[in-house]
Amino acid sequence: MTTDDQTWAPEACTLPSVQRPLRRAEFDDLFATALLEQQRLSPTHLRWRLDPAAETTARDLTDRESSCCSFFTYTITRVTGALRLDVQVPAARVDVLDALRQRAASTAS
Repeated sequence: MTTDDQTWAPEACTLPSVQRPLRRAEFDDLFATALLEQQRLSPTHLRWRLDPAAETTARDLTDRESSCCSFFTYTITRVTGALRLDVQVPAARVDVLDALRQRAASTAS
């Protein structure tokens, strides 16, 4: 496991290691195809504005991610012209949110 793997999926994650690259690829695809903007609202709160066409994908992905990494709280809200996805973590998991923000920034089109 690389350092990136450890930051991206800490020990609290119950997703089997073999499935983690696939999950990262799903997030990468969401970022590349649907991410319009991201804002860091606080150290523990990240907000993404997504293309509304990605709603089904975003809901499915965040539901599955919540089931293996229960420290994430995802809230999806439809707003005019976009989909707002809020991601929150406890203070002890800020490093994971940092890694997710960096991944989104480097992958978004």
